[in-house]
Amino acid sequence: MRKLLLMMLLVLALPALTWANSNNIVFQNSGGKITVGTGGSLQLQNSTLTSFTGLNGNTISGTLGTVSFRTSGLALGSLGTSGTFAAGGSFTIMGNSASGIGSGVLFKGAFTGPVNWVGSFNPAGNHGLGAWTYVLSGTITGNLSNGISVTAATVQFTFDVPNGKQFSKGVRLNQGSTTVTVPEPGTLGLLGTGLFGLAGLVRRRLSI
Repeated sequence: MRKLLLMMLLVLALPALTWANSNNIVFQNSGGKITVGTGGSLQLQNSTLTSFTGLNGNTISGTLGTVSFRTSGLALGSLGTSGTFAAGGSFTIMGNSASGIGSGVLFKGAFTGPVNWVGSFNPAGNHGLGAWTYVLSGTITGNLSNGISVTAATVQFTFDVPNGKQFSKGVRLNQGSTTVTVPEPGTLGLLGTGLFGLAGLVRRRLSI
């Protein structure tokens, strides 16, 4: 009976183990608002984690958690047009246990190099009055929920700034994508299921 139970647990883990075929996992988010913080920093709050793509390309979609970040202060340029932030700040992806991706922190780290904030003006936007949109991009180093150190790249796109003005206080986020590069895919095959290390445990028990 004991061996049968352990075998059943291993079977449940097999779909997650098939994710270990590539080196990237991708988190998608949408909504929320980017606002100006202390020292000209930018922060994103209340953005919804909408999808998770595992190591074999399988995607889970839904309301899966939240994505938030905070940059360091503005180092160069302007928040209204384009600017650059130095390394630092924070970037956090939280899961809510929906669809088995796990609860709590899924990925947490800090920006490791210049974070770019690039504005673009569309003269035909906002009913011909003109409209500004912005893209934030940067690289991050941090840890997955099982403690493995990883690197990531994020790109976050905004909607038009209200009333056709330049960004000054806040703008709604349209969507974002964060790609995490996994150093050893075979080690992280159980990412997103809350079953880290289960396969190794089962193998040890069955050999007894």
